[in-house]
Amino acid sequence: MSKTYLDWLVRDTKTKWWHDSARETELDVALNHGATGVTTNPVLASVALKEDRKSLAPLEAILARELQHEQKAEALMRLVVTKATERLLPEYEASKGRSGFVCAQVNPLHADNRERMYAMAKRFHVWAPNITVKLPTTEAGLDVLEDCIAEGITVAATVSFSVAQVIASAERHRAGIKRADQNGAEPGKCFSVIMIGRVDDYLREIAQNTKAMVSESDICQAGLAITKRAYSIFREREYEAVLLVAALRGNYHLTELAGAELLMSIHPNNQQPFLTQNLQREERIDRPVPPDVVERLRSMPEFVRAYEPDGMSPNDFLTFGATQRTLNQFIEAGWKLLESFK
Repeated sequence: MSKTYLDWLVRDTKTKWWHDSARETELDVALNHGATGVTTNPVLASVALKEDRKSLAPLEAILARELQHEQKAEALMRLVVTKATERLLPEYEASKGRSGFVCAQVNPLHADNRERMYAMAKRFHVWAPNITVKLPTTEAGLDVLEDCIAEGITVAATVSFSVAQVIASAERHRAGIKRADQNGAEPGKCFSVIMIGRVDDYLREIAQNTKAMVSESDICQAGLAITKRAYSIFREREYEAVLLVAALRGNYHLTELAGAELLMSIHPNNQQPFLTQNLQREERIDRPVPPDVVERLRSMPEFVRAYEPDGMSPNDFLTFGATQRTLNQFIEAGWKLLESFK
């Protein structure tokens, strides 16, 4: 019997997981329990710089260069991310490039700027062979995603909360693959993100503001309903993109998806129960969210927008409430801190 729930997940199911932290000092535990990738974002990178400062030897040299704001943030992001790529490179090489990736996120201030994101993606791509460039799932970000895939750049389509968004990123990934094939090139991979806990957070606030007739138990199953519907569509359409579920808020966000052929991004704060508690080891991906729960959630238009495959068009993605909240956090509590780091 596997020692921990995470060990069981990796050994006995199709569900795999990535470590959701940029701190080098937290990687050992994750790698010892089967993590095959690392997700970072501007917030996590700024935390890593602060907490791991003593072990990041080149940091003072970067600060001494007095770079312009965005250049400085990029240089600091590169320092944190490439530390992790070194640790994951053996996994990347052993898997022949199927796993072992580390994410580097473009400046969230440019979520609607194709040119700036595309240029940044090309710069990040050459940092290491196992870099995954994180792009926002906005209309502009999707355009950049397709171009990147066609050029062999692996991408994670992040800031994503809905069935419509992951379908859009999977379709653009497929279009990029076709372009790469036509040019005789190796296409990039795509990880289509659902920020499962962040959509729950957003819908909880909507429910409180509108006095919607939904319970806390209903809200806690909203992201699961969205993810399970997306997963079903991905299997039906046989998308090449891989679903990556992030921003967990409780054990249930993993245990209720166990067995799915997808990736779970797990922050160290959420890893402990899966390493220490005797959780039931059962594949639950095919267990649907109760229809009465979905029906109550449907009373909220914002849930419908996130749940229905045609609930939003790409033009709507940037202005969706959860998108705006997340981008603002990544800017204020992440990217701006990288620019002003001393």
